[in-house]
Amino acid sequence: MPHILKIRIYYEDTDCGGVVYYANYLKYCERARTEFLEAQGIRMKQLIDEGIFFVVAEASLRYLSPGRYGDILAVETVVARAGPASITFHHDIKRDATGEKLVEATVRLGCVNPQMKPLRLRQDIVDAVRTSGDGHKV
Repeated sequence: MPHILKIRIYYEDTDCGGVVYYANYLKYCERARTEFLEAQGIRMKQLIDEGIFFVVAEASLRYLSPGRYGDILAVETVVARAGPASITFHHDIKRDATGEKLVEATVRLGCVNPQMKPLRLRQDIVDAVRTSGDGHKV
């Protein structure tokens, strides 16, 4: 069961033609991942205070159809894979009113310390992200 974050498209999100600027989808994915992790009990502020950081190691987006000014988008987020020092997320971004898929994105986050050196994921983080809301293991 994916985590869903709804995002309203404002004028500032679009280009001069009223179409969502392509790079903004990365921001929407970032917001969705943060909300997903928080919903799983992973407090990002607490991790930062402990010297545990997530950095984007890889991102791939496939644009299928444009979002437009005034749309409400639903960003569906699931964990595709949890490795020893990284988490790979899959995002489907859809127009909420119709369910039309606009963007497919896959983003891999690496876990690092304050010196940006790879850091093994703590077991509580692995356990939290490997179990989705319906108890299904990835």
